[in-house]
Amino acid sequence: MKIYILTEGGKEIGFGHITRCISIYQAFETKKIKPKLILNADETVKDIVKNTNYEIFNWLENKDIFKILKDSDIVLIDSYLADKDFYEKVSNIVKLSVYIDDNKRIDYPKGIVINGNIHATDLDYPIKKDIKYLLGTKYTPLRKEFWEVPEKIINEKIKNVLITFGGDDLRNMTPKILNLLNKEYPDINKYVVIGKGFKQTDWIKDIKDKNIFFIYDASAKEMKELMLKVDLTISAGGQTLYELARVGVPTIAVAVADNQLKSVKKWEEIGFLAYAGFYDNKNLLENILNLIKKLENKKIRENMSKIGRKYVNGNGSRNIVYELITI
Repeated sequence: MKIYILTEGGKEIGFGHITRCISIYQAFETKKIKPKLILNADETVKDIVKNTNYEIFNWLENKDIFKILKDSDIVLIDSYLADKDFYEKVSNIVKLSVYIDDNKRIDYPKGIVINGNIHATDLDYPIKKDIKYLLGTKYTPLRKEFWEVPEKIINEKIKNVLITFGGDDLRNMTPKILNLLNKEYPDINKYVVIGKGFKQTDWIKDIKDKNIFFIYDASAKEMKELMLKVDLTISAGGQTLYELARVGVPTIAVAVADNQLKSVKKWEEIGFLAYAGFYDNKNLLENILNLIKKLENKKIRENMSKIGRKYVNGNGSRNIVYELITI
């Protein structure tokens, strides 16, 4: 089968789209199918995609992409930048076009729309005879390291906290939250993920503390191990939330972009996470402290953990591929 996956990412826009496309790529591999990733990206993505068949190519602006894609069996697009016209052109030249969506971004042409977010069924997608929808956490694509996860042990006390704001931390939240925890909880171990796209890292060299551990460019395996180890995570509201739910990590979320709000608020409503607010909320740090105090209650954390694992079972990528190759 001739299959292409088109997406975007890098230092300026983050790595979430690339990460979830890799997870679908990995699920194709389990069926002995090798797609090609075409990435509108910068050099910072190379480590993330090093074990895949990929090409870095600005498919959004180079018209040659349509010659490349013509007559493909499946073309999957995961983009916040491509316009409706691009999707329609692809839809007209390939056998099956597939679109990853988060918030009903555009009116999609014929094909399959996948939204694996917790809020997907609340979006009221238009019913059309030539569009099939794969909605909800049954179709949440997770990297293969998260397909099988042991049950998480919830400890009596919060002794280990993970701070993770994606591969880029565009809002520079990591130092603010680390400083807060250092001041209020000096004896707790803090595991701090520093991604390849971080622009501001000068502050790290000033920190000398036996209870702070920096993890650089964490692999999926390292992230899973960290999540299994910690008692609580403070995270941005992107795709990492779904990995945290899969592992069952009690989580305090901070939304760092408008497109994260629906997902974060739905997760809060369901009971998996505690929402501290938007990144520029003047009470954000105070909210985080109040939520940590609340989550010192082991029963609350146990319940959050169960809810996360109930909704995200790790089969999303494989469920997607099954639907695409059996249609």
